[in-house]
Amino acid sequence: MTKTSRLTINKSDKISDIDDRLYGSFIEHLGRAVYDGIYEPSHPSADENGMREDVIDLVKELNVPVVRYPGGNFVSNYFWENGVGPKENRKKRLDLAWRTLEPNEVGISEFVKWAKKVGTSVMMAVNLGTRGTADALNLLEYCNLDTDSYYANLRREHGDKKPFGFRLWCMGNEMDGHWQVGHKTAYEYGRLAAETAKAMKMMDDSIECVACGSANIDQPTFATWEKEVLEQAYEYVDYISLHQYFNKKDGSTEDFFASIDNLDTFIDTVSSICDEVKASKGSDKTVYLSFDEWNCWYHTLAEDDERMKNDPWGLAPHLLEDDYTFEDAIVNGLALIKFINHSDRVKIACLAQLVNVIAPIRTEKEGPAWKQTIYYPYEQASKYGRGTALKAQITTGKHNTDIYENVSDVEAAVVLSKDEEQLTVFAVNRLTDEDTVLEVELNGFEGFKTVSWQALESDDMLVTNDADNERIKPVDKTVILENGVLKATLKPASWNVIVLRKEA
Repeated sequence: MTKTSRLTINKSDKISDIDDRLYGSFIEHLGRAVYDGIYEPSHPSADENGMREDVIDLVKELNVPVVRYPGGNFVSNYFWENGVGPKENRKKRLDLAWRTLEPNEVGISEFVKWAKKVGTSVMMAVNLGTRGTADALNLLEYCNLDTDSYYANLRREHGDKKPFGFRLWCMGNEMDGHWQVGHKTAYEYGRLAAETAKAMKMMDDSIECVACGSANIDQPTFATWEKEVLEQAYEYVDYISLHQYFNKKDGSTEDFFASIDNLDTFIDTVSSICDEVKASKGSDKTVYLSFDEWNCWYHTLAEDDERMKNDPWGLAPHLLEDDYTFEDAIVNGLALIKFINHSDRVKIACLAQLVNVIAPIRTEKEGPAWKQTIYYPYEQASKYGRGTALKAQITTGKHNTDIYENVSDVEAAVVLSKDEEQLTVFAVNRLTDEDTVLEVELNGFEGFKTVSWQALESDDMLVTNDADNERIKPVDKTVILENGVLKATLKPASWNVIVLRKEA
């Protein structure tokens, strides 16, 4: 007998307006993300700045609202001055994080031109590993100020007359990680982040600052790190970061799908810490969450470690180029559902990364660019997930996996568009061997009719896409809507996007 899940949607039952930056991404100077990724002057599609137009077109389809740059681990030994001005004068440097050569052919100005072309904004990061407050201020002046002062004038000399106007700034990266160049204790980092954010806002009070939270929920200092950092920096920062990568390890597909529920614990715990510190300080400001690194990442870990150990200091080596499977796409869809349902606290999220490096877009040198399996949940969430998150009141069955108990069969999120004329239901059937009938009761949506239902489906959990064959892509389905109740049979292990619009 086919299982049934019931979803009740009330138009007035709102979670939060969704910040568009929930669908952000990330480009780091790592592997082939920049060089041979977005930038390849010899490519047939290269524009006047050496940027690949075929990649630009794929990024435009995603409608990415913000891109975090230039790191990641790379930023903790980042000398931004080496990537500005005439290219013939730029210094090549060794990147300690990924043990590669950084030619600095792409720097701030080139990246800004690319960002404008794809229609995104830049989430800039400052080096709080090997540098500090003074260098952060120099970078901010160079990027944002229109004053008659040294670094603002230097930018003009370099050909950028108008300021870049970056509004969102990361105060370093993963400073709790022992792998980080310039790793610090929570107190050391909290003081540095506080003083840097305070000084930067004295220079430009329009910016927002993101403090480093734990590198992941499994860090031994998780929670105590967040509390100490916020005790020091609460009044000067606007967000605290969360990072998490999903890893199948040796578990089953069912375990992999269930593991995403750890996001609820992660988000709720950090939110509670923020509120505890807010209360202890008697503050009227709420610090929100920036989930500025997330993705599946596990396919190439051993290979990458071997390459960095035995073949260091290469230019744009193949690093972190995971070939994503169908089940990875489902896990990413589940993560996007979690972010939507926590949009009252998670205001920014960045899929890490965008091109080649653990990315939805892959390229071949001198060859094509194509969409990996994980491209589609991200693209559809970005397209249909803007507006207001409504509470998805779902009654669904439960199942156990080898590792997890009481796992919901169906996970769902609901978004009402900004004009309140379109309603989207995102749903994943986590059962791997059974269909599920999803019944959706609509309250307050008179005159709404189904427009489309697209799904990602496969009998092969490990199937991938490549340059020659897009095996996984959305398929059109038919949904029934009668008397205010929508019915759709969700295939096993499927990602589903159902769109309704109000008739004119």
